[in-house]
Amino acid sequence: SRSQPRARRPDRVQSIEKARQQIESARDTLERIPSSLLEKLAAVVDRAAAALSRGGKILLFGNGGSAADAQHLAGELVHRLNRRRRALPAMALTGNLSAITAIANDDSFEDVFARQLEAWAEPGDIVIGISTSGESRNVLRGLRRARSLGAYTIGWTGAKGGRLGRATDLLLQFPSSDTQRIQEAYLVLGHIFCDLLEERIMARRRGRP
Repeated sequence: SRSQPRARRPDRVQSIEKARQQIESARDTLERIPSSLLEKLAAVVDRAAAALSRGGKILLFGNGGSAADAQHLAGELVHRLNRRRRALPAMALTGNLSAITAIANDDSFEDVFARQLEAWAEPGDIVIGISTSGESRNVLRGLRRARSLGAYTIGWTGAKGGRLGRATDLLLQFPSSDTQRIQEAYLVLGHIFCDLLEERIMARRRGRP
């Protein structure tokens, strides 16, 4: 006789159910993204395209998972997301460990981005600071320094916003206070940003407005 399939273990069933709940929570966060946030994202594309056309660059930074998000987006911009095109000048300030540890050791961890921006940020550049809480002191200090150097500053954060709005020219707030959900939304909208910017760059290359 055919053997009966073994019943799933209770802990396996529980894990599957929790995973499904997490997926539904992530989907709910994305579905709650308002049109106003998409309008701001489109404005970021406009600003970035204009800056790049004038010889500017895009600088990104954040802590922890946000540091990884900054590096991820910088990588997509330098290489490509979907289209073969010229490399775009973008850099995450989270990758130079020698600079970060020297600044943190000699001065303060709060200065790890501000000090690097003194070297790299110029008038007309785009500077993106990522902080899920909106309260990361090194991100805030970096954005203020970038602003003082004439760069256009953009903050990416969660629903609370924190003090990030007062340190930036444009603030993108994602509709969640859950760090996981905020960072997942970062990735989705970050990919959309890269895709739209690539499309804009390629259109200008073909002579379209």
